Amino acid sequence: MNQSSCCENGAKTGAEAGYEVVRMEKPKGNCSLCEDYAERKKSKPVAVMSCDGACLRGDISRQAANMLCHKLAPESTVRICLGGAFTKDTGQRNLVRTASRLIAIEGCPVNCASRMMAGVIEGLTPEIVRADMLCSFDKKLFGIDEMPPEEIQVLGRTVAEKIAATL
Repeated sequence: MNQSSCCENGAKTGAEAGYEVVRMEKPKGNCSLCEDYAERKKSKPVAVMSCDGACLRGDISRQAANMLCHKLAPESTVRICLGGAFTKDTGQRNLVRTASRLIAIEGCPVNCASRMMAGVIEGLTPEIVRADMLCSFDKKLFGIDEMPPEEIQVLGRTVAEKIAATL
């Protein structure tokens, strides 16, 4: 039965039932640098993933995740490559799967990082931290070009420091 006849008969498709269905080509290759990183970091108790969006909120989230993992708490946190973890079932996804604490720093209420990963790891329940709620800025701004980079970095650090205080 094709999709149109299914819908005409009243059955719901995946999207209508509250899900998006994504067809993604499996990777043909592997990044040894990414896999080596995942292997070196697998003992860290806290995995941190970030929205990484191209908007201001996503950039604040991304910078917060990087500051948290690489400057404020590198001994206990590992920064996840969201693209790697979402698109292939290898080291990055294993970091998400096996962390004792999983933090998703989201830029906005769409919660892209945590929803993406929940789509590939059944039952995933990360601790969601909304970066845009942990710092003050003009919420009418959208693009990263609407704020000086130095101000974005300060906002990212503010978010990272607040999260670091909970570790």
